[in-house]
Amino acid sequence: MLADKDFIRYSRQILLPECGEAGQQKLMQSRVAVIGVGGLGCQVAQLLAAAGIGELWLFDHDMVELSNLPRQLLFSEADIGQSKARVAADLLSRRYGTAVRALGKLDDASINLLDDIHWVVDCSDNFATRHLLASFCYTQQKTLVSGAIAAFEGLLFLQAASGASSVKSGCYHCLFPKDTESAKRCASQGVLGSAVAAIAALQAQMIQQLILDMPLPSGRLQRFDFRHFRWHEARVPADPHCAVCATRGETDPC
Repeated sequence: MLADKDFIRYSRQILLPECGEAGQQKLMQSRVAVIGVGGLGCQVAQLLAAAGIGELWLFDHDMVELSNLPRQLLFSEADIGQSKARVAADLLSRRYGTAVRALGKLDDASINLLDDIHWVVDCSDNFATRHLLASFCYTQQKTLVSGAIAAFEGLLFLQAASGASSVKSGCYHCLFPKDTESAKRCASQGVLGSAVAAIAALQAQMIQQLILDMPLPSGRLQRFDFRHFRWHEARVPADPHCAVCATRGETDPC
């Protein structure tokens, strides 16, 4: 049973038939990892903490910079030079009462920390981290919601835990093979903070719906053209030569 205070606090979510009191308890018992506490990660983490997610793990080794402030809304000028993950964790735990762990860089040495996590949100800004994370999540059967944005293009991709559907679809590596390179980054292409917030909100929405057992299509690339306000969606077929999912020889999706 929810405490009276929690019932009042989350009353608008509980009103949803798809959530209810049981669903709110699921959210409060969930543990979610957010990889990258930049523009996307800051807002994903705040939305999930505000929704009552029980525990958040924040991975980032960068420090707060002045140029971060227009889109990384957990930070202020007083935080410049401090750890993004630590500042975000302190603020979120104080404001929302969520248990938040501040962790460093996600790499080969730290990836196994995700063994105790089922829900993972990729808000990183480089393919090396994205590929490492996607491969780990696939082999360990963890649900991954990946988001990216640069200039006026936002991307979303859900890689569901294996066995979540009967239709074979591609994994993240099928979509972006390991040798993929891209010059599209906020630091070089620019971005509006409101566009970042839009993609982050969708990532947070996807994670919450998945926790609430509301199925979403896996293996589909969803791209939003902010310049012309148009959605584009494409199914990602499984690559028979994929170095990650093809080696499993499974008929289940990624």
